[in-house]
Amino acid sequence: MRKRDHNVLTNATSLLICGLLAGVVVAAAAFPAVAMSGLAAKAGAETFGALPKELTVARSPQITYLLASDGKTPLATMYDENRKDVKLKDVSPLMQKAIIAAEDHDFYKHNGVDLNGVARAFVNNQAGASRQGASTLTMQYVRLAISYSATHPADVVAATEDTSARKLREMRYALQIDKELTKDEILERYLNIAAFGNGAYGIFAASQVYFGKPPSKLDIQESAMLAGMVKAPTAFDPTTKAGYPEAVARRDYVIQNMVDIGAITQADADKAKAIKLKVKDKRTPNGCVATNQRTWGFFCDYFYRWWLQQETFGSTSYDRERRLKSGGYTITTTLDVQAQQGADNAVRRGIKNAESYKAARMVAAIEPGTGRVRAIAVNRNFKIDDPKNPQNKISSDPKKAAKKIRGNYPNTVNPLVTGGGGITGYQAGSTFKMFALVAALEKGIPLSYTINAQPFFKSEYIIDSSSPAACKGTHFYCPKNANASMTGVHNMWSGFGQSVNTYFIPLQQQVGAENVVKVAQKLGITFRAPSDAKFAATQDAAHQWGAFSLGVSQTTPLELANAYATLAADGKYCEPIPVQEIRGPDGDKLDIANPHCEQRISTEVARAAVDAARCPVGDHSATSKCKGATARNVRGIVNAPVAGKSGTTDEDKTSALVAMTKQYAVAGIMADPDWAQTNQKMGHDVANGINPAVYQTLRDAMKGKDRKEFTPPSGKIIEGDQRSIPDVKCQSIDTAKSRLRGAGFEPVVSTSKVPSSCPKDTAAGTSPDGRTIKGGVVSIEVSAGGGTPPGGDATPPGGVTPPTRPGRPRG
Repeated sequence: MRKRDHNVLTNATSLLICGLLAGVVVAAAAFPAVAMSGLAAKAGAETFGALPKELTVARSPQITYLLASDGKTPLATMYDENRKDVKLKDVSPLMQKAIIAAEDHDFYKHNGVDLNGVARAFVNNQAGASRQGASTLTMQYVRLAISYSATHPADVVAATEDTSARKLREMRYALQIDKELTKDEILERYLNIAAFGNGAYGIFAASQVYFGKPPSKLDIQESAMLAGMVKAPTAFDPTTKAGYPEAVARRDYVIQNMVDIGAITQADADKAKAIKLKVKDKRTPNGCVATNQRTWGFFCDYFYRWWLQQETFGSTSYDRERRLKSGGYTITTTLDVQAQQGADNAVRRGIKNAESYKAARMVAAIEPGTGRVRAIAVNRNFKIDDPKNPQNKISSDPKKAAKKIRGNYPNTVNPLVTGGGGITGYQAGSTFKMFALVAALEKGIPLSYTINAQPFFKSEYIIDSSSPAACKGTHFYCPKNANASMTGVHNMWSGFGQSVNTYFIPLQQQVGAENVVKVAQKLGITFRAPSDAKFAATQDAAHQWGAFSLGVSQTTPLELANAYATLAADGKYCEPIPVQEIRGPDGDKLDIANPHCEQRISTEVARAAVDAARCPVGDHSATSKCKGATARNVRGIVNAPVAGKSGTTDEDKTSALVAMTKQYAVAGIMADPDWAQTNQKMGHDVANGINPAVYQTLRDAMKGKDRKEFTPPSGKIIEGDQRSIPDVKCQSIDTAKSRLRGAGFEPVVSTSKVPSSCPKDTAAGTSPDGRTIKGGVVSIEVSAGGGTPPGGDATPPGGVTPPTRPGRPRG
């Protein structure tokens, strides 16, 4: 409907009459004895003419919708007021007519103020009957608009208080609005702003809450009931025992009024009145404790915390929260339904009793190259434990247990997987060896670099001499290996594949612990715990962080997943982000959902690191020289090219695993969030351990996805600066060591002897022979005599053997 042409004389007359009648009505309300005096009428007209006529209308609060990454699956809704604006064309014509029949029969006839109604109100009030306000639908809209546009609580009160000044202001604004907007535009705004009770604001929310349908589908009796509610939503609430009969009576009254205005026939009305009123009373879920799937609350909470950090949405967290809950956004999150459901199932699978809940199995999945968080899962329910009927068990922390303080299982709203709100993280064990490996590669140390790993290593790091990690009788840090079989010469592939502590602490010492810490920071490790932050604060402090590469620092599954994802993305770091697209209430797209990425690790270093990381999970490339694996079955279960690393802390107080493809990096940590010093052992590849939670999540996420190969490294980063190894065959062990050391190698003597034509207890050869990296370890093989040298080489003592094959690192 187009704007009506307003006759100047008609409008002027309306203003004059409204002013006079307003003065009379106001006076009648305040001073009945003088209501008809000319003085009152004159004063009313002057006051009315002096009122402002431009109404500033702010958009009323709108509900925000969160969707999964497919843009269709509902995740959650958030709102201060459950409202979603709709166009009038999307509202049933019956509903439009019902609201007019209930509130303003002459809506399409008057100019915003019903002069006849004002007169009737005056006469009625003078006669002592119940007070009448003569408010038109347009005036009611004005009242609501002023309230929603208020910036101070006092303004809200002024917009709704029952005073003559408020009435005058509403009349003045209503006349102006009626000139500026069409009747249909006014009706649309009114239907979108009116309150319908039970947390429903606007016709869209009301039709959903009471009838579970869009407003375009409302029939006569449904429309009449909703129209009848705006007068008194509480009194006419059909969901209460007292309100139901009142709602039915009000509905029937509106239906009859629809007959009076010619909207329906009497036959239609009788038929509609005969229908038994049925309402759903289904309030729209609100917030992360009411997600579409109960297990999605932890992802929702991560999104919510992320939003509160975005300055785009306000200068304070309070402003940002109000914007989220009233801005009417449609937010497509990064949650991958397939990956999330796989993670949800995986973290709960194998748990047999409540005792198992003490160990939180936490998993995060992130997409390399974008930072999009695809899944967050933990074997907990995202809900606040009801203090009146608590379900949570007594805390596993003995101190808290003594005070009967309950733990976080099975219910919690703590961000266990993502950190924050007092959650600083958990030790992830040997997964941190990756940072030492990357730091070494950045220093030019190649994958083939060898170290003779002994059962324990006396480092230069100073610790408390009373610590069990100190070398006996000293204050030096002495890390040990998990078992004796790890002893021997290792390169990065075998050292990482077998998780050899006495390979990585010497490597860390060589490149500088402070540089290893820097790598961790570049890959997104944040050091939330105060003790960790103190070590990471300065270069000198970080230099003495001897156990860093063994994972003594706290982290979260999300940070750990993203650190490894950076390497899977050829060194491109992306900030973790929970959103793919954000659209405002008008459909405009905001660019804040775009990934924020930068190259933090060189491509070749990242590819070399991934090449080594294929060894622990049972995979390899054309360039990999893997030997040993701590989680060998991952490759076969995921059935795709994979890389990753497992990790365990002392006494198995935590366990961890990272497994990744080109499309997903999944990290899991198993720990007791209530008590870090738990006496429960956290398992790896057992039914309720961390490994199945990780590789089953990755397996399910990869269903139907392409199997993409990691790009292997090339060039010197594999073999480094290769040098010829001197021939020491049949020489004395001391002479052999001297020659090798002089050529720039680190000689070690093998503890076993090999058959050889060389004299017993002389050098039978070297491993590797031919060529190897400058500065690398070369093992001297000791002759047992009485046999043929390795490889059948019959070169006479002192002869020179030309290099015939590449070096073969041992270990």
